[in-house]
Amino acid sequence: MVSEMSYPGYPPAGGSYPPASGPYQQAPGGYPPQPGAYPPQGGYYPPQPGACPPGAGYPPQAGGYPPQAGGYPAAPGGGFPPQAGGYPGAQPGTYPNMPPAGQSGGWGGQPGFGAPGGGMPQGYPGGPAPGQQPMPAYPGAPNPSMPGYGGGVPTGPTPPVAPTANKGYRGSIKDLPGADPLRDVEVLRKAMKGFGTDENAIIELLGTRSNKQRVPLKAAYKTTYGKDLFSDLKSELKGDFEDLVLAMLKTPAHFDASELKEAISGAGTDEACLIEILSSRSNAEIQEINKVYKAEYGKSLEDAISGDTSGHFRRLLISLSQGNRDEKETVDISLAKQEAQKLYAAGENKVGTDESQFNAILCARSKPHLRQVFHEYQQMCGKDIEKSICSEMSGNVESGMVAVVKCIKNTGAYFAERLHKAMQGVGTKDRTLIRIMVSRSEVDMLDIRQEYLRLYGKSLYTAISGDTSGDYKKLLLKLCGGSD
Repeated sequence: MVSEMSYPGYPPAGGSYPPASGPYQQAPGGYPPQPGAYPPQGGYYPPQPGACPPGAGYPPQAGGYPPQAGGYPAAPGGGFPPQAGGYPGAQPGTYPNMPPAGQSGGWGGQPGFGAPGGGMPQGYPGGPAPGQQPMPAYPGAPNPSMPGYGGGVPTGPTPPVAPTANKGYRGSIKDLPGADPLRDVEVLRKAMKGFGTDENAIIELLGTRSNKQRVPLKAAYKTTYGKDLFSDLKSELKGDFEDLVLAMLKTPAHFDASELKEAISGAGTDEACLIEILSSRSNAEIQEINKVYKAEYGKSLEDAISGDTSGHFRRLLISLSQGNRDEKETVDISLAKQEAQKLYAAGENKVGTDESQFNAILCARSKPHLRQVFHEYQQMCGKDIEKSICSEMSGNVESGMVAVVKCIKNTGAYFAERLHKAMQGVGTKDRTLIRIMVSRSEVDMLDIRQEYLRLYGKSLYTAISGDTSGDYKKLLLKLCGGSD
C-alpha cells in the first residue's frame, strides 16, 4: 500500500521531474506529467489516497491524458502529439511489409511497445517513446513509473532511467527525399563495374536510404541490367561488410525469417537470437515472418522450432511465435496484482516452479499490462521478477524468460545490453551486431543509443568504432546515426 505521503517528491514536486527544465526537460510534462504516465496521473498512484487499486487502473483514468495540463496538451489522442506524425515518414513503409493491421509501422513500433499504437503505452510505463518502454524497474533506476519500489521511497529525480519523453520518430535512418531506385541502381552498377569496387559509393547510398527505399533496388537492378543485385554484390564484396549490405536490402520480415532459419539450422541453435526476434516484434510483424518463413523454407516456423528445441523453452518459443499477444493499451491494475500473485505462487512461493504459469502470463498479456505486473511483483515481494526467474529456473528457459522480461520492461536497454555483449571480449558476434543495427535503425535506435550511454558510460558510436573496422565499420556507423 503506497500512500500519497510516501511520494512526497513525485508529481507535485515542483522541482522534481516535470519542471526540471534541465536534463530531461524534453517534454514539458516530462516524466511525471507524462500523459499517461504513472505518478502525475490525476487518479494515479501518488495522489491515489487509497493507494493503487482505487487507481481504477489505467483505463478509467479520467484525468488521464487530456487534463494533463503541463503534459503534451495537444495530444488528445492520448499520445504524444508527434505520435500522429511520430513514426511519420517511416510509418507506412518503415520497415516495409510490416505496417499491416495499423501496426504503427516500424519494427518495434508495435503498440505494445509504446509505439503509436495509441493511448496508454505512451505514458504507461513512464517511457512513452514510440519504439520503447522505459522500463519500470530496470537496474537500480527508480523510475517514476515505479512508484513504490521499496515502499514508496521518493527516490528523487533519477534522470538516467527516464529515457527522455521520447516523442516522435526514434529511428536513426529516415527516408531520403526524392530517392529514385533507377538512379540508385545506376550508382550501384557503376560502383561494381570494372576493376575494383567503389565501396564508399555503396556505403553512401545504402546508409542514407530507408528500408522501403532500399528494398526496391533489387527489382530495379534486374529490370535495368538483367542481373541479380545480390549475386553481383556477393561477387564484389566479402566478409561482414557483405553480410551487412545484403541484410540492408531485405524487407524486415525476410531478414528476420532468414535470421531465425540460421539460428535454428546453423551450427548449434542460437537460442538468444530466437528469443530476441520473437519477444521484440509486434503481432503483425510475427505473422508476416511466419508467412515469409513458410514460403521461403517450405515448413512452418513453429515446426522448425519444435524440431530444434524441447521442454519449457520450446513452449515459450511456440507461444511467442503465434503473434497473438494482447495489444490493448489499457491496464487493469487489480488484474495486474492478481497476476503478480500468481507468478509469486508459481515460483518463489512453492517447491519447484510452475513454468507454465510464467509462460501463460509473459506470452499472452500486453506489454503495458506486463510492466504493471512486474511493478506489482516487485512491490509484493521486494524482488525483481528477473531475479526470481534466475533463482527458480535454469538453462534456456531461464535465459529465455529473463530476456522476454527485459525486452518488455525496457526495449532500448535490452538491445543496448545485447549489443554490448556482442562486442565484449574476444571476437565480435557480428551476426547479432548486424541484426540489431539493421532491424532497429528505423524503430528505436535513438533509445538504444541513450540506454547504451547510460548503462556503459560511452556512446554506442564509440563502441562500434573501437570494435569494428573498414567499410563494415563505416556502414554500421551510418545505421547508428551519430555519437552521443
